[in-house]
Amino acid sequence: MNIDLEKLQQNWQKKRIAILGFGKEGRDTFLFLRKLFPKKVIGIADRRESLKLKAQSAKSKLETEDFKNIKWHTGIDYLKELKDYDVIIKSPGIPFKVLPKSQLTKITTQTEIFFNNCPGTIVGITGTKGKSTTAFWIYQTLKKGGIKAYLLGNIGRPVLGLLSKAEKKDVFVYELSSHQLYSLRKSPQIAVFLNIYPEHLDYYRNFAEYVRAKANITKHQNSKDYLIYNSEDITVKKIIKKSKAKKIPIKGKYYELNEAASAAVAGIFKVPVLKRFKTLPHRLEYVGNFKGIEFYNDSLSTVPETTIEALDFLGSRVETLVLGGFDRKLDFKDLAKRIEKSRVKNLILFPTTGKRIKKDIKKKNINHFFVKTMREAVKIAYGRTDKGKICLLSPASPSFGIFKDYADRGEQFKRFVKMLK
Repeated sequence: MNIDLEKLQQNWQKKRIAILGFGKEGRDTFLFLRKLFPKKVIGIADRRESLKLKAQSAKSKLETEDFKNIKWHTGIDYLKELKDYDVIIKSPGIPFKVLPKSQLTKITTQTEIFFNNCPGTIVGITGTKGKSTTAFWIYQTLKKGGIKAYLLGNIGRPVLGLLSKAEKKDVFVYELSSHQLYSLRKSPQIAVFLNIYPEHLDYYRNFAEYVRAKANITKHQNSKDYLIYNSEDITVKKIIKKSKAKKIPIKGKYYELNEAASAAVAGIFKVPVLKRFKTLPHRLEYVGNFKGIEFYNDSLSTVPETTIEALDFLGSRVETLVLGGFDRKLDFKDLAKRIEKSRVKNLILFPTTGKRIKKDIKKKNINHFFVKTMREAVKIAYGRTDKGKICLLSPASPSFGIFKDYADRGEQFKRFVKMLK
C-alpha cells in the first residue's frame, strides 16, 4: 500500500462512510473500501429497489463475504439517510443538484480520491466529444513508447483498484467527463482539452455550470504542468486564458484533432508519434462497402456540432444522412445550414428531434423519411443511396427512447447494414 493510502486509511478509520450509486464505479469503490476497512459497516445508497439481490447475484469480483457489514439505503428515499454519514463517495451518474445542500461538504468521488492519492503522472482528457478516442490513442502511443501506462475512466477500468499498486513512474491516461470533473479540486499534470458543446443540459442547471465543470481540468494546474488545447474552439480558448500551465495549441477536425493531441503528449514524454491507430466503435466507424455504398457508423455523435464535423471530414460523397433521437432541446440551426450547403439528398429521421431538424432545413430538394426502427432506416438507405456514395449515421441527438444507448443504436445500424445487403 502506498504512503498516501495509509494516510487515507488513518483519516477515515473512525468515519462513517457511504457509497452513493452502486453501478460499475460504485462496486469498484466498495472493493477498495473493503481492502482498507475489512470490518467497517459501509452504507450503500441507490435508487434501485432490487439492488441488493442484483448485486449479490452479479458476476463480478464481489464475493458473499464482502456483503457482510453493509447498511442498504434503496428506493425512492435513498438520499434521506445520508445525513448519518461523515464521508459520501458519489458516483458520476448522480447529479449534484439532487443532493441536499447540507450534505455537499461530505461529498467526494472516485476521481478526487484517485487524484489526491496517486503517486504517478495523470494525463487527463476531456471534451464534449472525442475524449474516448483521444485517451485510447494517447494510451497506445505511450505503451508503444515503452512507458508503463494505464487507461482509466469511462473507456478504461475504474480507478481505485489500481491505487494500492501505483508507482511514481506509472502514467495514468484518464478520460474525464464533466461529471467526474465537477467537484475536482486538483487538476492533472497533463491536461488535454478538446472542445465544448452544449450537452448533458438535463444533468446541469445550465450550460454555464457545465462549462465550469469542464474548466476544472486546468483550473488547479501550475507552471510545471501542461495544457494541450483546441485552439479553434472559442469556449475552450476563453477558459485556458486563466490557466497557469504551459500551453500547447492543437487543431483539426474529428480524427485530426485526436491525432494532434496524441502527438503533443508524445512530445512531452519524448516518445515516437504513432502513424497508425486502432479506432473505437461508433465514432465515425467504417462499417463497409455494400452494393457499392459506403456505410459509416457515428452513433456517438449526440450533438449537432459533431455531425457537422463528420460531414466536413467525409466530404461531398455523403448522400444519405441518418439523424434524430432524444430531445435535449439543443439548437439545430447550424446543422441545418451545413446540410443545406452539402450534397446530402436523403435525410432519414428518427423521433423526436427528427421533426425539429426537418423544420430548420429550408432547402426544398432534400428527401425526408421519418422512421421508427433501424431496419426501416437502413432499408431506405439502400434504396435511395447511389453507388459510390456514403450513408452516414450521425444522429446529432442522444439515443434514449427507441434505443438502449448509443452503442445499441450503432450496433443495430451495423447489423441491418450487413443483414439487408
